[in-house]
Amino acid sequence: MKGSLLPFTLNSNARSLNGGEPLYHGTTVIGLFLSFLKLGLTAFGGPAMFAYIREMAVKNHKWLDEKTFKDGVVLCQSIPGASAMQLAAYVGLRVRGVAGALASFIGFGLPAFLLMLALSSLYARYHEVSRIASLFSGLQVAVVAIVANATYSFGKSALKNFKDIVLAVAAASLFWLGANPFLVILASALTGIILFRNQGAVAVSNEAKKLDRLNLRQFSALILIVLAGLFVLYLKTTNLFNLALLMMKIDLFAFGGGFASVPLMLHEIVNVRGWMVYKTFMDGIALGQVTPGPIVITSTFVGYLIYGVAGACVATVAIFTPSFLIVMAITPVMDRLKTSANFLRATKGILASFVGLLLFVTVKFALAVPWDIVRIVLVCAASVALLKKVDILYIVLAAAVVSAFVF
Repeated sequence: MKGSLLPFTLNSNARSLNGGEPLYHGTTVIGLFLSFLKLGLTAFGGPAMFAYIREMAVKNHKWLDEKTFKDGVVLCQSIPGASAMQLAAYVGLRVRGVAGALASFIGFGLPAFLLMLALSSLYARYHEVSRIASLFSGLQVAVVAIVANATYSFGKSALKNFKDIVLAVAAASLFWLGANPFLVILASALTGIILFRNQGAVAVSNEAKKLDRLNLRQFSALILIVLAGLFVLYLKTTNLFNLALLMMKIDLFAFGGGFASVPLMLHEIVNVRGWMVYKTFMDGIALGQVTPGPIVITSTFVGYLIYGVAGACVATVAIFTPSFLIVMAITPVMDRLKTSANFLRATKGILASFVGLLLFVTVKFALAVPWDIVRIVLVCAASVALLKKVDILYIVLAAAVVSAFVF
């Protein structure tokens, strides 16, 4: 690692915690970008994408081991912002450092941004979403299958005993009752400390200590770039500067994933600033739900309708920046926290609560579908295809074709 400034760019000499074979199998930055770009084309279902990122990063490419990936799940569950986007950044950071994190993050979010930008342009011209949304009716059914499969896949990995299952069901029940997601996660962590007494700590490696020190320089550089960007916006146009600050504030307080940002954005955009009326904002939410990527991609819609393409770009970058920086800052600390048995017990509790979240999302999405015989056949076909390991991109494309010709 001599001469490298990237905190997690591990080469073939990097060793696992027990001094055996290399823990991480690298790829190029471009390889990360293209892999996450492909996955981003099918990024429906929000937290359901965790399972598909895991399949790609752990099983298929073996970039990370299972324990390291689950550390990322815990991290992304516990901080504000769109969790699937954060997990993409976490994987990229672990594999190819800050450059890898940016490549994964941008690749995963780019399809959603481009599609929402196109839909926002159409909306600005025609002020209609019902026809657009109808084209995605088949996708809505496919999303149910995608989320259900993610719940099964991740649950099979994370739930090892009866205590795990009880905690997952309890978390799902709390989500269903409308409990604050951050409080559910906190309660699950505390419950995990009490329930999982047999979970011990692990030793921190010298490699982890090196990464911990090296990260500070990269993180400082990122902060300077963000501040410089804000300063340029302030000099050029205060309107875009204010839009950027607002979106960054929303992201910082969006505990519980992307959906937590929706009421915050509604309040600030409609009630406080009056930048658009309620119906228009809700149309943007509808478009955000039928496009891949996190629901906070609605920020692209908001920015476009207020300040055009420049507004869309600024709003989109700003809504993801704080949580991206938080991932950069906290990831190195995860290695040190694993020396604490209580932290690892809390981690098991948070992982169980995440399965509960997936279960809740599955039920919620399923109840929103107007089921008929065609949709039942489609969801069964999609589920079988997922179990047979058919590429999720092909499943989404097939659902889109069905939408065009049947619904």
